[in-house]
Amino acid sequence: MNDSRPAILDLSPADLESWLQERQQPSYRADQIFEWIYRKRVTDFARMLNLPETLRGELESNFRLFGLRKVRQTGSEDSTRKFLFSLVDGNLIETVLIPASPDLYGSAADRKTLCVSTQVGCAYGCKFCASGLDGWTRNLRSGEIVEQIIQVESETGEKVNNIVFMGMGEPLANFEQLLRAVKTINADWGIGIGARHMTVSTSGLAPRIRELADQPLQIRLAISLHGATDEIRGQIMPVNRKYPLAELMDACAYYSSRKKQRITFEFILINGINDGLDQAEKLARLARRI
Repeated sequence: MNDSRPAILDLSPADLESWLQERQQPSYRADQIFEWIYRKRVTDFARMLNLPETLRGELESNFRLFGLRKVRQTGSEDSTRKFLFSLVDGNLIETVLIPASPDLYGSAADRKTLCVSTQVGCAYGCKFCASGLDGWTRNLRSGEIVEQIIQVESETGEKVNNIVFMGMGEPLANFEQLLRAVKTINADWGIGIGARHMTVSTSGLAPRIRELADQPLQIRLAISLHGATDEIRGQIMPVNRKYPLAELMDACAYYSSRKKQRITFEFILINGINDGLDQAEKLARLARRI
């Protein structure tokens, strides 16, 4: 059933304080409400017991607390788990929990990385990715992005400590909601994950990379590259026709200079297309620029 109430997870403290003040409620109630949501993880406004009963009723009438419903969960031999969630409008998104590899981090490693979706579908049509097969449907709201973390932690009982925006969709094509989600995930009143433990993976929207570089948070950047020349990358990734490698690498250099961070370049080897030594050599030359 489509719940038309707005999601409270979409709100910032200032948004919620404004709503409370309209109802003659003190602003500190916002802190209490967010503590119930993000720390105590209650699933019902009625359980927020330090709030007046009338306020709990108003919250229930005016807001949706959670909206994602787990449809399916699948696992693999390395304990990676994939979650299929239904949104309130019936659209589906995927979220993937990836544990640390014992080979890299040791058997006692507690590193848990969550790949979250930022859109329903994708408009960019990368040849190796299934997300764009049915095209783009809509952007996710910030609360829908954040809720993926809450739902996976609830389902698994495990604490997520790294976030990668590389599930369904192109994160930088949903820029405003991405930034709102990042702030909630990072905030002490929110999920509380450090900015350096969040990575935005992009197909290469050069102007948005520059905008992201100018944001104050030290969020990390990964480039879905997969081709070291315009000819090869253009075959695999249509976005390269709009933002060719020269423009993309200039944006990456700007990002690196602003953030003083290394950038990750993602490169899937495709037999007979981008797996030759010439591509390896040209990739090395590209990377040396950054």
